[in-house]
Amino acid sequence: MIVLVCPGQGSQTPGFLEPWLQDARSRDLLDELSAAAGMDLAAHGTVSDADTIRDTAVAQPLIVAAGLLALQSILGDGRDARVAGIAGHSVGEITAAAGAGILGFTEAMTLVRARATAMAAAAALEPTGMSAVLGADEDALLARLAELDLQPANFNGGGQVVVAGALDALDRLRAEPVPGSRVIPLQVAGAFHTRYMEPAKDALARAAAEVSPADPRIPIWTNADGSKVADGTRFLDLVVGQVSSPVRWDRCMESFASAGVTGLVEVAPAGALVGLARRGLKGLPTVAVKTPDDLAAAIDLLDSHTSAPEQDTAS
Repeated sequence: MIVLVCPGQGSQTPGFLEPWLQDARSRDLLDELSAAAGMDLAAHGTVSDADTIRDTAVAQPLIVAAGLLALQSILGDGRDARVAGIAGHSVGEITAAAGAGILGFTEAMTLVRARATAMAAAAALEPTGMSAVLGADEDALLARLAELDLQPANFNGGGQVVVAGALDALDRLRAEPVPGSRVIPLQVAGAFHTRYMEPAKDALARAAAEVSPADPRIPIWTNADGSKVADGTRFLDLVVGQVSSPVRWDRCMESFASAGVTGLVEVAPAGALVGLARRGLKGLPTVAVKTPDDLAAAIDLLDSHTSAPEQDTAS
C-alpha cells in the first residue's frame, strides 16, 4: 500500500523544473497551468532566481505545478487504482486534491493562485516569520510560545514543530529556546497557518466556491487532523480553514501507519516529506521524485505494492 505525498512551500529551488521540460507532454501541461495561474511557470521554474521564487505569490503555484507534472506520470496506465491514498502538506493539499480527482488540474491552479495571492497580501500587513524548532518537549514548547505570543504552525512529527509570529518574538525564542531544543529561522515571508492569515480566508473561500469539486477517487487525508475525507466539498472547506490553522502532518503520518501503508512516494519538488517520514515512519520505503529520472523508482515501488486501498473514511 503506497501513499503519495505532496510538499509545501519552501521545497522549490532555482531551475528545478528544467528537467521536466525536456518532455513534450510535460511542456504542454505546464503551458495549460501557466494560463490558469496567469504567470509563466516555465520561466519561474527555470530562470527565475531564489528571491523571485520565494515570493509566496509565485512559490505556491510553482510548487503545485511541479507536483502535477509528477502526478501526470505516476498515476497513468491505471496505477491510480493501486494507490492507497494521497495527502499534501500545506499548499500541497491542493496538489493532493487534484491527484485524488477532487479538482481538475487547471482548477487546482486557479485555486492555488487565489490562495497564494491572498496569503501574500495577508503577510504584507505586518512583519512576521516562521522558525523550525527541533527536539523540544511539546508541552514545554507550547508554554513558551504562549509567553511570547507565538503560535505553532506545523506539527511535522519526528520532534519538529514550526512556529510563527512577530519577528522580535521569534528572535527571543531563538535567544532563549526551550531546553534541549534548536531554533532555525525559515526563509518565508509571513506567519502562515496562524491568526495572521485570517484575512486570506475570505478570498480563498470565494475562489473555492467557483470550482466544482468531485468526491475523491483516491483516499485523501486532511492536514486538519490526519483523518480521511470522503467528500470533496468538505475537503475544500478544510483547505480554506487550513490557511490560519496548524498543519497536523504528525497526525497524517500516524494515519499512514494505522492504515498499514508500506511505502511512500513524494512528488516534486520532493525531499522534505521523505525526510520527515524517515524520522516519523522509520523503516518505511520511500522515493523522492525530484526529477523525471526518479519516476521509474516511484513506479517500481507502486507496482511492487499492489494491495487495493481501503475505501472507508476512518482516520
